[in-house]
Amino acid sequence: MSKPTKTSKRQLRLWDEEAVEAIRASSDSWRQQYSSETSLAKPLQTAPGRASGETKVQALHTPIDIDRWSFNDELGFPGEYPLTRGIYPSMYRGRLWTMRQYAGFATAEDTNERFRYLLDRGQTGLSTAFDLPTQIGYDSDHPMALGEVGRVGVAIDSVRDMEVLFDGIDIAKVTTSMTINATAGTLLTLYCALADRRGVGLEQLGGTVQNDILKEYIARGTYIYPPAASLRLVTDTFRFCAKRVPRWNTISISGYHIREAGSTAVQEIAFTLGNAIAYTEAGLSAGLAVDDFAPRLSFFFNAHNHLLEEVAKFRAARRLWARIMKERFGAANPKAWRMRFHAQTAGSTLTAQQPFNNVVRVAVQALAATLGGCQSLHTNGMDEALALPTERSARTALRTQQLLAYEHGAGDVIDPLGGSFTIEKMTTDLEEEAAVLIGEIDKLGGMVAAIEAGYVQRQIEKAAYGHQLEIESGERPVVGINCFEEEERSDPQIAVHAVPEGLEKRKAVELEAWRVERDSDAVERALDTLYASASSDGNVVEAIFEAVKQEATLGEVADRLRDAFGEYRDPSCTA
Repeated sequence: MSKPTKTSKRQLRLWDEEAVEAIRASSDSWRQQYSSETSLAKPLQTAPGRASGETKVQALHTPIDIDRWSFNDELGFPGEYPLTRGIYPSMYRGRLWTMRQYAGFATAEDTNERFRYLLDRGQTGLSTAFDLPTQIGYDSDHPMALGEVGRVGVAIDSVRDMEVLFDGIDIAKVTTSMTINATAGTLLTLYCALADRRGVGLEQLGGTVQNDILKEYIARGTYIYPPAASLRLVTDTFRFCAKRVPRWNTISISGYHIREAGSTAVQEIAFTLGNAIAYTEAGLSAGLAVDDFAPRLSFFFNAHNHLLEEVAKFRAARRLWARIMKERFGAANPKAWRMRFHAQTAGSTLTAQQPFNNVVRVAVQALAATLGGCQSLHTNGMDEALALPTERSARTALRTQQLLAYEHGAGDVIDPLGGSFTIEKMTTDLEEEAAVLIGEIDKLGGMVAAIEAGYVQRQIEKAAYGHQLEIESGERPVVGINCFEEEERSDPQIAVHAVPEGLEKRKAVELEAWRVERDSDAVERALDTLYASASSDGNVVEAIFEAVKQEATLGEVADRLRDAFGEYRDPSCTA
């Protein structure tokens, strides 16, 4: 048998010109009927869904829409470039997505109880939410922490808190995700210090630290230091983990919060990958090899409301990132092309009105994430528009994933919507539009320059404003808000989680006792070394590790780095 010749892109097209023209001609009569039927229909009778961008969803797709589409170049096979269909050949047939429910509130004891509750009910990974003081580098007894301790996550001040947080949990066997950014290096090293105390080798630890500081300047605001110093902390984390914690995902580049701030799906892709490009360039500038550190990059996306657009969004982002890594950065390691991503259902879509509707919203959003090929998933609780989730709502959220996996067959077929005219058209459109937006960022000098110029923030603000106007006008239906409303009354079945009274006072007492018991001289020496490292070219994360092992608190570490780096003030918020 002769060796097959390489097939040209032209030959790989699924339809020839004659077939495409025949389909185009036969579609005319259908379009006339469609137009006559929909012209008289009321909006809520047809309920035409709106995607997140400026254009409405096309009603029908045919081969005409993808007549220049190539199977091998645009679709291919799972685990093979350009990875449109998934990053592993077997996807969920080989390993189901990780069910990683986000949890964290009040004290380490309370959160440990929730962790163990979820693990006992079949959760397969941990995801940690931290309170605001922890996120912005203040101990629980700092005046700036007043009123915020334990409100939106768990308060972590020291390695002692970390010991309590993971009491009874084998950190060598469970993977742990930590949603933390400005103080990411500190929380990571506190986890490592816990492992050190337990005699667990750091090479055994698996998990992810978000560590995506650029999106804080864009969407959330929990930054501390100027951008250049923050990027240095990111790359120092890359170095630290490459040397000490090789199984750790050193960054989770987050589109989630960008979307929660009001971006479109295209903007979520483009700004997330724009940040990823900036981190990659920072790693290269620090002397790291792309094939060494890029395989440990991971991503975090929002699973939003429009089912088909979200499936296409995940596929488009994965394909675009593979092309960026291979063509822009010259990565030769196939693992560097892979976009490994966690997804979380969209908190901004949950409503306080008719909260049981949120169970359905979350289920459909979770379906989009699994059809789109996520590696891990968090499903929100139905009561999260009211407060932190109760045990009941957290259990229902976890059961939603388990129902999709074990009853509804969401993982049985790899990329089941692949080849759909609609999905392939939407995937291509989203990829192309996101690539154009990344090009605009490049023209501005890259993501850091675009952020400093306010370009990214203005784009998101414009999209968020337009979205809100559509809701207020009724153009974008939201069930229970602008259509199918009901008279509001309290529902005895909805119990709201409450933060314990006296928490701040109790934490302050514990911290005072902690500071008395430890070796203060050793702490001070370690903090002095940290300052010296930050003021020179030393690895700051290595110095943080030594400081927290000597029992320095998170706030003390952050204060020394404030002394060395200064603090960032958003120019738009100053007179």
